[in-house]
Amino acid sequence: MKKKLTGAQRKWLRGQAHSLKPVVQLGKQGLSEAVIQQVDAALDDHELIKVQAVGDKEEKQEIGARLAAELGAEAVGLIGHILILYRQQPDREKRKIQLPR
Repeated sequence: MKKKLTGAQRKWLRGQAHSLKPVVQLGKQGLSEAVIQQVDAALDDHELIKVQAVGDKEEKQEIGARLAAELGAEAVGLIGHILILYRQQPDREKRKIQLPR
């Protein structure tokens, strides 16, 4: 079982995500299977991604929680219309992000 991120690690990841551009955009049609696959592939490639979503705050929180649960990721933050997701690359050789302890 993977361990939960600490508050300090979440804050650090939000800082790392600051300069990133959203790699997936969610439209009015919401969370389709194709979008989930796109987010999954982006997490494999980048580990830390931004997802742009429309809707009210509760909707975006639900989307973030659902993506995190389905893809084994962590919802690191929600800023405006941007969700920040992180999932550690299982292959040590391909990892791009070293979390602080």
